[in-house]
Amino acid sequence: MDNIAIREYAETYKDEIIELILNIQQNEFGISIRKEDQPDLADIKNFYQTGSGNFWVALCQDKVVGTISLKDIGNQRGALRKMFVKSEYRGIQFKTAQYLLDSLLVWTHIHALTDIYLGTTEKFLAAHRFYEKNNFECISSDKLPPNFPIMKVDTRFYHLKLPFNLTSAAGQLAEVVSLHSLL
Repeated sequence: MDNIAIREYAETYKDEIIELILNIQQNEFGISIRKEDQPDLADIKNFYQTGSGNFWVALCQDKVVGTISLKDIGNQRGALRKMFVKSEYRGIQFKTAQYLLDSLLVWTHIHALTDIYLGTTEKFLAAHRFYEKNNFECISSDKLPPNFPIMKVDTRFYHLKLPFNLTSAAGQLAEVVSLHSLL
């Protein structure tokens, strides 16, 4: 099995990120969305890597196989966005999605965030289960903060109140750090 490495966004990953996200949205799930409908992808550094926000990639053999981002929306809150994992790297064998989320959660703790919100589409059923397994609560759109960036495809929303279980997170972080030390 190949190792997954989680890294902060760098411009060298931009084209691979866009290709990965559009392929999943358009080809895997049949969502009618284009690169132009997602201006955040044109300027990831300035859109996500400001304030308490950030953008991460999951790499396998130096290829982008997953993404996750956190948009700082003020008041110690963040919007989880762009959570995508290439189909071959999903599931228990690679744990790509979990490693990405764990990296984001550690970041939120370091930056003292109190809430994470996210929007997704009804089509991403496995994502719903993943978020719920990770203690996100499904909420109605009227429970979102006013500055939450809703995408036109967002129809289902989640919230995670922080701090989360730090003992569990510490164990997960130890596993992530251990994995990264092997690379």
